[in-house]
Parts: sequence; C-alpha cells; structure tokens
Amino acid sequence: MKRISVVLMILTGLFLTGCATETTNIDVNNDDGKAVMGLDYRDFDKAASQMVQSLMASGVLTKKDGGRYVVATGKIINDTMQRIDTDQLMAKVEQEMMNSGKVVITSAVGGKGASDDMIYDVRELRDGKAGEEFDQKTVAAKGQLVAPELSLSGKIIQRNVKYGSKEQQVEYYFQLRLTDLTSGLRFWQNETLIGKRGSNKSVSW
Repeated sequence: MKRISVVLMILTGLFLTGCATETTNIDVNNDDGKAVMGLDYRDFDKAASQMVQSLMASGVLTKKDGGRYVVATGKIINDTMQRIDTDQLMAKVEQEMMNSGKVVITSAVGGKGASDDMIYDVRELRDGKAGEEFDQKTVAAKGQLVAPELSLSGKIIQRNVKYGSKEQQVEYYFQLRLTDLTSGLRFWQNETLIGKRGSNKSVSW
C-alpha cells in the first residue's frame, strides 16, 4: 500500500512539473519571434495591410460626389492545407477600409461569416404573435436595407516547392478582387505573396 502511495506521489510530482512550463505574453506590435512554416497572425496582418494599401492607392474608392461606397464581403476561398478562418483576414481588411472613410460594409448580405442573421430575425417581429409583443413603430419597416454597390472576394492559395534535399519553400498567395455589382466589372485586384523557407521536417498545416 505504501509503495502505491509513493508511486502516486512521484507521478503527481512529474505531472505538476510538466505543467509548470514558462509562459510569456507576445508583443503583437513588435514580435520578433521565430517564424513558422504555417500562417500566423503576422502573415495575416502583413497581407491585409499590403492589399488595403494597394486598394487605397488605386483611387477606385473615391466617389465623385464625395460619398461612401457600400461594400459586401463575398466568398473567400481557402485553397491551402491549413484550416484557416478567412474571417480573420477579412476582418482586418474591412476594418482598414472603413477607417479610410470611403466605404461602409453591409452585414445584410455576404459570404460565410459576413452577414448578420439578426437583421432578418428582427424583421420577423412585424407579423404574427411575436409581433404583438413589440411596438411596431420600433420594428424595421420594409424597404430599409441598403443594397451593396461593390463586392470583395478572393482566395488564399498554398504552393509547396522542394528546395534542395533538406529544405522546402512554401508560398502563400493572398488574392483579393473588388467587383462592381451593377455592371459586373472588376474595378481592382491584388495578389500578395508570403514566402517561407525551412527544413523539410517542418510542417505547413
């Protein structure tokens, strides 16, 4: 019995020792940590910033009347070996676009994660028993939603290239397009490349 107790104490000590690894906070504004073969937040920040800078420099978002374009976020395809949440990339793109004062983003329509179901949920309060509980003057009337003028869509592509016998090169292509929804004409597009090179033992997924 004593032997079992000693063994349990030793195992408990080893477990606690293993859990006591040091943890540090990351300075996301000045992170000089080791690069990884997969995509991390620094890559998303870099790609989003470069694409928005290109978009702003193109001048296509400047309206003649000085107003703002209504933009919808369309489908962003993940064509990589990683489980990427494309909303992470688009959140920063949308944020920087809105900060420019030239666009507003609609939540009424859009691709995965871009629309807000609550917009339509509250409109269910117009009729029926649920509507009886609400002051109809406070319920959104018909014909109030504003249709988007432009659409953002894109793709993230991964390409692995053998680089020598011990190294590999991984290329990530971030592609973004801005399309006029009335004419179907593409106003702007940009491709930003993030390239990484490392050991064949490193994984990129």
